[in-house]
Amino acid sequence: MTHPFRFAVQSFNADSGKQWAERAQRAEDFGYSALHLADHIIGPGPALTRTNHPIQNLAAVPAMAYAAAKTSTIKIGCRVFCIDYHLPVVLIKEAMTIDLLSEGRLELGLGAGWLAEEYAAIGLTMDSPGERIDRLEHVVQAAKAYTRDAPLEIDNANIAWREFEGLPKSTSKPHPPIMIGGGSPKVLRLAGREADIVSFNFNNRKGIIGPDGMAPSPAQENDRKLNWIKEGAGSRFEEIELEIGAYFTFVTDHADAVAASFAENFGTTAEAMRSHPHALFGTVDEICEELELRRERYGISYITVNDQTMEDFAPVVSKLAGR
Repeated sequence: MTHPFRFAVQSFNADSGKQWAERAQRAEDFGYSALHLADHIIGPGPALTRTNHPIQNLAAVPAMAYAAAKTSTIKIGCRVFCIDYHLPVVLIKEAMTIDLLSEGRLELGLGAGWLAEEYAAIGLTMDSPGERIDRLEHVVQAAKAYTRDAPLEIDNANIAWREFEGLPKSTSKPHPPIMIGGGSPKVLRLAGREADIVSFNFNNRKGIIGPDGMAPSPAQENDRKLNWIKEGAGSRFEEIELEIGAYFTFVTDHADAVAASFAENFGTTAEAMRSHPHALFGTVDEICEELELRRERYGISYITVNDQTMEDFAPVVSKLAGR
């Protein structure tokens, strides 16, 4: 099954409610399918500097609710909530409330967490990857159970709910689309089993953004990730939408020069940079052609760009969205 193209904008910051509302409205007007935040807590300082991660000044839940109130059709999401930063029952109730009040426009992204310096800076213990992914599985299963018309009876290593029914019920049935992202075998097999949308991500084992996440053989690495998803999904693989963040996107007539500059920073080649699944360099027509090839090659039909690229990338959205 070939899924139609969808496009999203990811944004981290806004200086005012007016600016945030305008950004959401512009994304909607340009034809983007969704507006996503991330879920990060710490502001400027040595801890954030060591992560190489951009600043996020907005808390995801209230920003999502505000964006939903200021728009009418665009989906609202977080790419993705770190489950360790939230009490699961509170996060799920907040998420279902956003879905209800937005009339079914929530995309619920859930992740196991990865930014080691952020955990340390806020005094939160960062368990092993295996423990965090097991916890993520329990939270995903609990989110699905929360929407059912029955009292909750869940008792496992991470969730203990009993003798109550989840409210509010989501507008989306049977539950809002669940996105799970990652780059390791265990989390991608989980995503294959449980997610509606699987988000390809870097190898984040170092807990920072850096060269380690930029695979020297991106096509081979993506094939491995795709196989892990298929192993988890089994017969339901064709139902899953595959998403990726095109973090390094430049609509330009000088693609080679821009790619070469990034390649030097990441210790790879310009050729590898241009073919990297998380990068798009070229004219509108070149990028459209590349996305068609990647959908045929990997099945990836859902692409997210950052808000700084939103306007330049809008002609790509106009040409490909829904095709």
